[in-house]
Amino acid sequence: MNTSNIELDQLLDHLLEAKSRLEMSTKLEQLLTPSEYDEVVKRLQILHMLDQGIPQRKIAETLGVGIATVSRGARARKDRL
Repeated sequence: MNTSNIELDQLLDHLLEAKSRLEMSTKLEQLLTPSEYDEVVKRLQILHMLDQGIPQRKIAETLGVGIATVSRGARARKDRL
């Protein structure tokens, strides 16, 4: 990631200002294009499906994403454990 710690802190502070789901949704919609927003939602779905033990190829088929996207999610999840 090319983002500095200061920039990341600013982003996190901005998002943490939200006091409700609606405010958080609005903040995300202001920051992301509709396709970026959809991509973030799909990536979260990938993580949830991986946690449920669903095979990577099945996740890719179900969500209509590439296997590389699912594999990236699996690697990111594994690196954090």
